[in-house]
Amino acid sequence: MKIIKSTLIIMTAAAMMSCGPKGDPQLGKSSIDKVIAAMTLEEKAHLVIGTGMAGASGEAPVVGETRNLVPGAAGTTYPIPRLGIPAIVLADGPAGLRINPVREGDENTYYCTHFPIGTLLASTWNPELVKQVGAAIGEEVLEYGVDVLLAPALNIHRNPLCGRNFEYYSEDPLISGKIAAAYVNGIQSNGVGTSIKHYALNNQETNRMKNDVHVSPRAVREIYLKGFGIAVQESQPWTVMSSYNYVNGVYTSESKDLQTTMLRDEWGFRGMVMTDWFGGQDAVAQMEAGNDMLQPGRPGQFEDIVNGVREGRLPEEVLDRNVRRVLELILKSPRFKGYEFSNKPDLKAHAEVTRESAAEGMVLLENNGVLPLASDVRNIALFGTTSYDFIAGGTGSGNVNRAYTVSLLEGLEKAGYSVDADLSGIYSKYIEEETARLNPKSDDMMAMFIPKVRAGEFVPSAEMLERTVAANDLAIITLGRNSGEFLDRKIADFTLTDEEIGLITAVCGAFHDAGKKVVVLLNIGGVIETSSWKTVPDAVLCAWQAGQEGGNSVADVLKGVVSPSGRLTMTFPMAYSDHASSANFPIDLSFGMFGKDKDVEPQRNVDYTEYEEGIYVGYRWFDKQNLAVSYPFGYGLSYTAFEWSGASVKVGNKETVVTVNVKNTGSSNGKEVVELYVAAPSGGIDKPVKELRAFAKTNDLAPGETQQISLRINNSDLASYNESQNAWIVDEGEYSFMLGASSRDIRTTLTAHVKGSVTKTNALSFNK
Repeated sequence: MKIIKSTLIIMTAAAMMSCGPKGDPQLGKSSIDKVIAAMTLEEKAHLVIGTGMAGASGEAPVVGETRNLVPGAAGTTYPIPRLGIPAIVLADGPAGLRINPVREGDENTYYCTHFPIGTLLASTWNPELVKQVGAAIGEEVLEYGVDVLLAPALNIHRNPLCGRNFEYYSEDPLISGKIAAAYVNGIQSNGVGTSIKHYALNNQETNRMKNDVHVSPRAVREIYLKGFGIAVQESQPWTVMSSYNYVNGVYTSESKDLQTTMLRDEWGFRGMVMTDWFGGQDAVAQMEAGNDMLQPGRPGQFEDIVNGVREGRLPEEVLDRNVRRVLELILKSPRFKGYEFSNKPDLKAHAEVTRESAAEGMVLLENNGVLPLASDVRNIALFGTTSYDFIAGGTGSGNVNRAYTVSLLEGLEKAGYSVDADLSGIYSKYIEEETARLNPKSDDMMAMFIPKVRAGEFVPSAEMLERTVAANDLAIITLGRNSGEFLDRKIADFTLTDEEIGLITAVCGAFHDAGKKVVVLLNIGGVIETSSWKTVPDAVLCAWQAGQEGGNSVADVLKGVVSPSGRLTMTFPMAYSDHASSANFPIDLSFGMFGKDKDVEPQRNVDYTEYEEGIYVGYRWFDKQNLAVSYPFGYGLSYTAFEWSGASVKVGNKETVVTVNVKNTGSSNGKEVVELYVAAPSGGIDKPVKELRAFAKTNDLAPGETQQISLRINNSDLASYNESQNAWIVDEGEYSFMLGASSRDIRTTLTAHVKGSVTKTNALSFNK
């Protein structure tokens, strides 16, 4: 894979802008202290609230879009030319830069690369690869004149129906944090910034701006904040974005516990905090908490801050502290340094990056030997509307304006396969008619954020099946699901429709009767039900949403150019109700992100959500309850086989090292993922059966090749959080170190004695 090299930014502020009036200190030439001292109260207030939505199109601007400086970017900071302070540009998003692709009166195009969604990137279990993807994204950010990318998003997959799970990484905080840190390090290697989000506990879209999360301190620390802590400590993102919701009665952006105590005092964050767009309510409380910038900025916030200082409700030294953090961000930015961006990133090279990374994150769920496709497979019948309407990624701020999307049809044809033309014509006509019927009003603005209603499936007639079986060597059925910002998914989106089940049954029956195989592709952003039908086809490949090169990436895996090495970063349950949070999630409620009036009777899972499951999220819950699952956390098949041997564990004073040899015993190249789970002594509190504490991925091993994997764990990371003591406690005793190919496929268990330790923390009250 091509690694995009860092771009060194060497221009000076003096080359970028003229000086202010004689005697005014200039940012970058004078000290920050002198610049702040020279600022008026009004200038300080402007600097910490952004520039509003001025320049957006129409009277009702698109949320998160401005046309200042870089059209289509999410926002800008406030410029103060007299002090040498420029505006810098903030833009979405997690799967690639989101800006407008065309500009009025400009014949050039400004397309960006749509990379794989977050869930797919995490499914690679390969931080080094994710870092390379980040480096490619960062080059586009830099060359299109953007200073900070509002990504990555790493909230926990608490529930399969969260509308933004496609942007997020996992039900587990360790892999979430490690993948996010790699993404940040890759992007920031270009001299541009990131904003990890949504800090914190933004696990549902329904009423997201008013929902109050009721959660225990232990669950906060062990599950919901741990990934953020890893990302901060291992990558130092330039900024953090606070979330919309309340936590235990306090808006996250107004919580000093979150924005200062945890983020800065405990984790050592050195950057700036900004709100999500229009997040929070009390500007003075946000300033006090350490939420340094309010985006996109509203007139009322400016007045609140100015009046707060004048009336003594907001100490000016607090405002100055926040101003300092904004100025420190601006000083690092390419725009301040005068970088002459080209508007011409290497989109061709980035297309290769997305194609290769997407293939590595696809997860082979079932395979009876049909994959990779045999050399005599030439003619393929494509069933399912999504086969012809392939989904690159989710909607909302995670969308990307790209030049093209490679469909499955195109990908297969480029790989040398012949796709049934008659069947293709039938589906194309059906999709066009159904899409027009289901989406009568075309609104490109809303389509950016709200998924279009997709054409449903139909069960082929006996005559159609008879013809396609006779004319083709193999059938592929694609099942599609899309989701996006603002809305959570529905139960009907999790389960298969009668028509989808009928399609699988009919196609598999007809092709199997003729001795021919059927493959099912899942072009999805989140978990769906699989247990009732997964053994009917001959193979199931979870392709996720692979970005603009999706069709090519899928073809690479099907043909065997790439051996699948993706592993699930979440559990696929037997039934939705098996999830621990299923009783505490807004199932099929239609309040959207703005919810309803707070003055009416509070409604469970809308106005507030009880996190009654505590730390038992995902596999931790399924293991505790000993529940059967359709596919476990960490699961995935390969085209080759691996043998693990020679495992050992060595416990030191500060670090534990587990080693194992992995040998490719199959007949083709492939990569293996080694997952290390740990079971700790109880120490008087309830603990999970096991928890992921480390992981590693091998190189691409040739048949017969062996690689030694070393997994390192800081002993302090073996701790559980004891609420009564406000401390992370490593209980002394015997620990089980379990090497597994999934949470339910433990290959080797080692035991070792670990010394105890106690690390005191601040008590979190979540008060303003």
